[in-house]
Amino acid sequence: MARARAGDRDAYARLVARYGALAHRTAYLLGAGDEAEDVVQEAFVKAYRALGSFREGAAFRPWLLRIVANETSNLHRTSRRRRTLELRLAEPDVDPVEPEHAVLTAAARTTLLAAVNAMPHRDRQVLTCRYFLDLSEAETAEVLAWPRGSVKSRLSRAIAKLRRELPAGLAGEVLP
Repeated sequence: MARARAGDRDAYARLVARYGALAHRTAYLLGAGDEAEDVVQEAFVKAYRALGSFREGAAFRPWLLRIVANETSNLHRTSRRRRTLELRLAEPDVDPVEPEHAVLTAAARTTLLAAVNAMPHRDRQVLTCRYFLDLSEAETAEVLAWPRGSVKSRLSRAIAKLRRELPAGLAGEVLP
């Protein structure tokens, strides 16, 4: 660990090899499912970037697994937000049983799209990629040529701005 903290990439590669299977199993059991590999990769990247803040003498294993657990939680939180917004946007335009509901849904969709279109360019880009085009964070990062962490932070800020711009009732309907 000391060599990895000193910048020895081979030493860090040995840590990855040693703890990779455990990290993957942890992510899977915490609910990452098919995305466990992505969670583990992100966790190892974050751990590498945070090596300077690793407390000397502390155990690497629990520190790494805490990062894996946090990344799995982030995955769940992001998935819930995305599913909620996707469900709201995927509602059909016409409800044959309740035509007034269809009008409200169409009006809500129009309001939502107008609010998104009025946002700054970068906010509109990240929201469009993630929710309207249904791209993953990695795909969004690739499409926009942004670091994946920037996608996460910009998406979070864009959602917060969108919540402030939408009427209270609509914000509650389309955003978690």
